Amino acid sequence: MANVPRSKSWLATVPLLAFVALVFGVPLVVILGGTFTRGGAVSTANVAESVQGAYLTALLGSVKLSALVAVVGAVLGTFLAQAVVTSRFRALREAVLTASGVLSNFGGVPLAFAWIATLGNSGVITTSLGLDARGWSLYNFWGLALVYLYFSIPLMVLVVVPALDGLRPQWREAAQNNGASAWQFWRYVGVPVLTPTLLGGVVLLFGGSFAAYATAQAMVGSAVPLVTLQIANALSGNVLIGHENVALALSLDMILVAGLVMAVYLPLQRRSARWLR
Repeated sequence: MANVPRSKSWLATVPLLAFVALVFGVPLVVILGGTFTRGGAVSTANVAESVQGAYLTALLGSVKLSALVAVVGAVLGTFLAQAVVTSRFRALREAVLTASGVLSNFGGVPLAFAWIATLGNSGVITTSLGLDARGWSLYNFWGLALVYLYFSIPLMVLVVVPALDGLRPQWREAAQNNGASAWQFWRYVGVPVLTPTLLGGVVLLFGGSFAAYATAQAMVGSAVPLVTLQIANALSGNVLIGHENVALALSLDMILVAGLVMAVYLPLQRRSARWLR
């Protein structure tokens, strides 16, 4: 089959470029246009307002919640992944990985309902163990963090297992032949090699928690200040007249944060791939 001339090879990318422009480019143009417009005139008032008062509190609240979930989820997920990789039972590994694939995509209103029915004020476990009398509440910052961990830990397992599989047995054997203990192997070999993947997983969990909306809306409403909930309130008209575009400014804030997240995540993934070939 004749080779396609180089001058025309770029035509194969036209469908992809058109799709990206339609799905990402058009919304971005709308967000930018609305963000820097107020009262029919070009203005930065929406951006300034989005980083003040309740909006700033919500943005910081989302960052705080996402950072907590990312760090705790990464630690617990890594230990679970290590237990799966070192297990001698193949059925256990397959079961955990399959469950992780399902649970990492289980979110939204169904997830909120499941937790409310289990650990809410009238939940099965709450009433059975009398947790409400001990001050337990699912509808606060810590309760929401617990629910987010439910899908974050399985996601971390899926991220780390391939990297753990990539640790060559020869490295451990070489370390043992040179008198290194298991702790020394992980300190000087295992953890340095896995660091890009671990940090990439933390960034990925942060981004997932930062963008989550439906679960928080169904569980806590406005009890926990989150930027996604503020955007929903603004879009539904719960703002002063003429301030409707603040929601677009908040969306732009989230895009900038997501851009920073991806700017960290992608280089780490490329570096990890070079180590684990």
